[in-house]
Amino acid sequence: MRPISRIPLITLALALAFAAGLLAADSRPNLLFILADDLGWGDLSCYGNTFLKTPNLDRLAQQGKLFTNFYTAGSVCSPSRCGFFTSQYPARLRIHGHYATPELNTARGMSQFLDPRVPNVAATLRGAGYTTAHIGKWHLGNGSGGPPIADYGFDFVGSGEGPAGANVGKADPYYRAKSTALFVDEALRFIKGRGEKPFYLQLWTLVPHATLNPTPEQMAPFDRFSNPGIPHKSARTIFYASVSDLDTQIGRLLDELGKLGLAENTVVFFSSDNGPEEIFIANAGHSGVGSPGPFRGRKRSLYEGGVRLPFIVRWPGRIPAGQIDNASVVGGVDFFPTVCHLAGVPFPADVRSDGEDASDLLLGASRPRANPLMWEWRFNIAGSVLNRSPQLAIRDGDWKLLINPDRTRAELYDLPRDPMQVDNVAGQHPEIVSRLSERVLAWAAELPPGPRDPGAGLNDYPWPGTAAPKAAPADSSAKKKGKKKS
Repeated sequence: MRPISRIPLITLALALAFAAGLLAADSRPNLLFILADDLGWGDLSCYGNTFLKTPNLDRLAQQGKLFTNFYTAGSVCSPSRCGFFTSQYPARLRIHGHYATPELNTARGMSQFLDPRVPNVAATLRGAGYTTAHIGKWHLGNGSGGPPIADYGFDFVGSGEGPAGANVGKADPYYRAKSTALFVDEALRFIKGRGEKPFYLQLWTLVPHATLNPTPEQMAPFDRFSNPGIPHKSARTIFYASVSDLDTQIGRLLDELGKLGLAENTVVFFSSDNGPEEIFIANAGHSGVGSPGPFRGRKRSLYEGGVRLPFIVRWPGRIPAGQIDNASVVGGVDFFPTVCHLAGVPFPADVRSDGEDASDLLLGASRPRANPLMWEWRFNIAGSVLNRSPQLAIRDGDWKLLINPDRTRAELYDLPRDPMQVDNVAGQHPEIVSRLSERVLAWAAELPPGPRDPGAGLNDYPWPGTAAPKAAPADSSAKKKGKKKS
């Protein structure tokens, strides 16, 4: 008998190992990240809204896990999106507010766009064999000289803001109203045509960011919230119609995943970029009634209502269904390392991550955060004086401290006991104030310097007989030439 050659055996072993690797890669979960725009913590019925029903997102929560202590990295869109995408606090990358015109970005000490060389979740997953797509709003500098979105690691880039941006276009005044349906159609075409690779898909909606102009058909179920004796619709009719269609279209996408046999091996993430818009802002003057739930603050504010958002995650058979997590504190900066762990992809060693891998919390574990979450906001805050927070904030365990860089307005809240942030207990806990203020002030000192609005961090009110406050209305600067709405 001829001896068996070792070379063919080695070749066969290598081939089998390679095939096993491909099989393991093919079994990795798909990843779908749906990010709403300006949707508040309290805008979904599964988060307590009693006026607006969101049956599809409620179903997602029933099939997955709902978090009540989830925080984005910023109180407006561009910083928040940067936190999800890079796992870095956006201020490190000079993303202090929303990207606008080059002139305004420069005036606020900001970069013009997110540097595509910064490691991000899409490029990392793509490098590990995932096929990647971005559909919808980007707002990380594509309007101020940034590179094409594809350069950030995407195989497919779908539709976005449209030619009118955040305004109501003359050619198609209902583009924003119909945009979620368009994005879902594009998402399904991408999923069906992707081949055999697992996918990472960002579907970042335009709704319910202003300017909202829902179709008559979308508004009809909510006519009861408008006065029939006047010709225009109420803010509640307009806002509820917009969120309801968002829910409907997400339900259509989830249903199709089921029909395609992909639901069981697709991790679905749902969240929002920041708190609800203020009705004091001109383009939301007819619609700005989104709900921050029981929390103080709205968009731009560092109080809970500005940065604490819905977060729902579903992975059938892996993430406990129907669970509500009231204990875990999770942040947008955790998204990138968490997704990498779920996908079995090494997190890049050269990333200066401000987040942590929270996959164990998604899968059912319970533990405190390893590190606190921190925020900054250098500009004015629109609306009620009650929502005008200090410029810095830190959450560590049950405690949240807000303070200005000059140490004024130190406010300490025990959030489980006082979620509305109305009982400042800084005077009763000087040791906690000292510890947290040193931590957040040291962090702020590391950030790139830049201009601050004169009214930033102030909550002055023109009490009768006193001088006018230093803080200018936040929306007054929005009327300056060249500014884009966030």
